[in-house]
Amino acid sequence: MKKSALQKAREAYQPKLPIVLTGSVKAVAGEATHSVADQEEIKALFPNTYGLPELKFEKASSTTPSKPLNVGVILSGGQAPGGHNVICGIFDGIKKINKESKLYGFLMGPGGFVDHKYMELTADYLKDFRNTGGFDIIGSGRTKLETQEQFDKGLEILRELNISALVIIGGDDSNTNAAVLAEYYKKINAGVQVLGCPKTIDGDLKNDVIETSFGFDTATKVYSEVIGNIQRDCNSAKKYWHFIKLMGRSASHIALECALQTQPNMCIISEEVEQKDMSLQDVVNSIADVVAARAAKRMNYGVILIPEGLIEFIPAVKRLIAELNDLLAKQADEFATVNADEQLSWIAAHLSEANATVYKSLPAGVASQLSLDRDPHGNVQVSLIETEKLLSEMVAKRLEEMRSEGRFDGKFAAQHHFFGYEGRCADPSNFDADYCYALGYNAACLIKAGVTGYMSSVRNLTKPSVQWVAGGIPITMMMNMERRNGKMKPVIQKALVCLDGAPFERFASKRDEWALNTCYMYPGPIQYFGPAEVCDQPTLTLKYEHQGK
Repeated sequence: MKKSALQKAREAYQPKLPIVLTGSVKAVAGEATHSVADQEEIKALFPNTYGLPELKFEKASSTTPSKPLNVGVILSGGQAPGGHNVICGIFDGIKKINKESKLYGFLMGPGGFVDHKYMELTADYLKDFRNTGGFDIIGSGRTKLETQEQFDKGLEILRELNISALVIIGGDDSNTNAAVLAEYYKKINAGVQVLGCPKTIDGDLKNDVIETSFGFDTATKVYSEVIGNIQRDCNSAKKYWHFIKLMGRSASHIALECALQTQPNMCIISEEVEQKDMSLQDVVNSIADVVAARAAKRMNYGVILIPEGLIEFIPAVKRLIAELNDLLAKQADEFATVNADEQLSWIAAHLSEANATVYKSLPAGVASQLSLDRDPHGNVQVSLIETEKLLSEMVAKRLEEMRSEGRFDGKFAAQHHFFGYEGRCADPSNFDADYCYALGYNAACLIKAGVTGYMSSVRNLTKPSVQWVAGGIPITMMMNMERRNGKMKPVIQKALVCLDGAPFERFASKRDEWALNTCYMYPGPIQYFGPAEVCDQPTLTLKYEHQGK
């Protein structure tokens, strides 16, 4: 295939491994662990893989010959920059263990595992994918691994290919599935290890030992580049307010990181909206106040960042969505018989009085999206809700009210943007290229250590990559019980923006200045070649989190 000049140059890039992984290693066990919440329930559901210790790799004085390993790998869920390097790291890691080892990729996600669709990944095939973005190496999918029938069907192909370890590269739901699969295979003595790798650009799969999910660094740098471009245009034309919605369904990490990178006039943090029990109108009023304040300084322009999942964090709407989820899960058969033009009325009639009031107050389009469009997990597809347009329309209405009160004397014209898919398949930054390769190579070391139910963990990430700390964390350690499709299920707990954490506090200390003045930063495109301070820096979120420790 033809390659661009950048592709050719990136193909030659050799990711930097933590020094501990460059030779023979031994796994050192720490203290036994417990789940982040609901310990008794999680322990009862995972009797064979609960309470495992954290693992840390250290240099070993010598190595013993190892048998060849046959390993399977699955890309699960949405794309994230660096996934190809995780696979390349696994491949190089198992080949280092024994050059006769083989790696098999299951095609188009977990569905390929269940349907026995796979390919062997060879050195010649992988060379075109090193340090590239996307998941096109084997494809990805959103099939959930949750039934015994699926587990048994997958086990058939694992045994046929003599695969003794399976690595699932995915987000919180995919790694929850990995934990369930590891528990089942351990229970029936299948002889198959199951490991996970932390993937999601949303940044909500993290804790003290999973410092960040891969892809977050690259995606936020891509978004920050285009936000900076818009800010430059905004400051040039001086006539538009740009409402920019950013990917990040369940947490505002992307919006916060991009705000730190670009210094917009306003950035809404969903977790703060929830904590302050703000209504949708409260959010609108806060935006209108900033618009009016800048108009008073003859600045009828600005940039506002909006997290994709904002609507779910507004407490009144969140309570409505929770009841909607239960209602549509429990009465799905009856709802399916309702005529399309009567569905919204049917829903309103079956809600509690308080939630029905909120539901009826929403624009019909938003009410429809909250009610009718669900993802495979039974959740609202918030990316379909045009929150940026909803807010700008409500802000325009509020400003006219303020004008009639003599509190606004300016112009207001809005432009709308949604940055999501643009960041998911970008060529990984040097940070993500190194981090992902290390996660994959580290997973190979976990396979050699013979463990199951672990997630590959590489930390100390604000230091140069040679100083990173490698090891594994039991997946059950990250789990709690949550309601899904009307039932309580074990899932990995999402990490939300911590409002007393260093990244948010840094943002909060600056936002009043950014609101009233034009303090835009222009990060520019990702740089792959040049000095480390330009090319190898982690996110500001990571920097501030480490400074706060």
